[in-house]
Amino acid sequence: MAVPRTAPILVASNRGPVSYTLGEDGSLTARRGGGGLVSGLSAIGPESGGVWVCAALGEGDREAARRAGDSHLNPGDTGGQQVRMLDIAPDVFAAAYNGVANSVLWFVHHLLYQTPVEPVFDAEFAEQWAAYESYNAAFADALAQEAVDEAVVLVQDYHLALVPAMLRERRPDLRIGHFSHTPWAPPDYYRLLPDDVAAGVLRGILGGDRAAFLTERWATAFADCCAAVLGAEIVRDGDGSGGAGGDGGGMVTAVRFEGRETRLGVHGLGADADFLRERSRQPDVDERLSTLRAQIGPGRKSIVRVDRTELSKNIVRGLLAYRRLLETRPEWRERVVHVAFAYPSRQDLAVYRDYTERVRRIADEINEEYGTEGWTPVALHVKDDFARSLAAYRLADVALVNPIRDGMNLVAKEVPVVSERGCALVLSREAGAYAELGEDALVVNPYDVEGTARALHEALRMSDDERADRTKRLAAAATALPPQAWFLAQLRAL
Repeated sequence: MAVPRTAPILVASNRGPVSYTLGEDGSLTARRGGGGLVSGLSAIGPESGGVWVCAALGEGDREAARRAGDSHLNPGDTGGQQVRMLDIAPDVFAAAYNGVANSVLWFVHHLLYQTPVEPVFDAEFAEQWAAYESYNAAFADALAQEAVDEAVVLVQDYHLALVPAMLRERRPDLRIGHFSHTPWAPPDYYRLLPDDVAAGVLRGILGGDRAAFLTERWATAFADCCAAVLGAEIVRDGDGSGGAGGDGGGMVTAVRFEGRETRLGVHGLGADADFLRERSRQPDVDERLSTLRAQIGPGRKSIVRVDRTELSKNIVRGLLAYRRLLETRPEWRERVVHVAFAYPSRQDLAVYRDYTERVRRIADEINEEYGTEGWTPVALHVKDDFARSLAAYRLADVALVNPIRDGMNLVAKEVPVVSERGCALVLSREAGAYAELGEDALVVNPYDVEGTARALHEALRMSDDERADRTKRLAAAATALPPQAWFLAQLRAL
């Protein structure tokens, strides 16, 4: 039966706002998620008729999708939102998600490859790329079926880079936007991809009316790749055009290619101040705060980091910088504890399992080398616990956010909002958040362990008054575009 066209606004993303667990008795238990998209979509409300299209990620999700068929999930499971979950064949999903999105596109945009030995694009990758095309086509089909005439469609992230062009072919009447939550690689690095793949991703996004990014830096890199790979024309403020690959000066505003113009935009997703402040004062957070304070010990300062064990987060060099601090500044021994939350990520990939184990090993080595009977230098936590993260935000004297490369990094924005006494922020210049927070942070080169150790020392020595003043300014910048305003800004721009 054909799906009726009912949706004036659609969102497409790999992960949806709900996930399901399948019980042994066949029952399904729904768990609602959070994040910027969930908060953002709530700005328009269920009465808007908006539909969220996402993929089934596990067996529970697939069973829920099968039971729904071409219909939407039970609104009681989704907080009233209309959600269509796609039951994409597990082998196709795995090849698209792990083989291409997470093992190739993510690596390219975050500059993670060890280029003497990787990447290797062979016949296996060609099969994975075909699966990625099929996965994107499934989304394009569903969106085309759901959308009313001239509907607005917001496609999210690198998992769905081909969807705008595919959807344009199916429904040329739609207004289509794509938003990249990652950085964008510079042309020389981007061209590690096979030529047809590099061009295909760019053509996919250029199929939309608008392509948006977290920072101007990433938007400019995308445009530069379009010029270098496709010979597209870059349109800039001021004189109007930088030509194919030229630099005409001014901010990049659009890319012209094959008779179409795709406008570029920047929306720096901010922290949800109201939610964070309310949630961080709940009893479970207070309980974890007491536990963390006891673990740190009276009179000691804390350096806090909260990350997934994602290669781009640079946890290993952060630990090495802390070890260097203890080595070169012995006055901090027994006076500071590094509270490191390293929550496991993508453990189905061997490189991530190895990285997680290395993080554990270095933390153990630091504790063995410098620890005393009454002091454990590194308090490493690997079990995901949002309430405990908020507790750490509240008590942190120093926040360490040192990614190799990051589209934004919301932790850098969340800590100043929740901090009780003010927190010095040590921030990588390669995080998207640097564009907004760099002026009041202690900025580091993420590869420079010595420089990061010096920044940690300076942060620990910062006076209470200076730390509090910086934190106020950081919090104001961090909340300039909260999730609902971020989402609505994209809608209005389309």
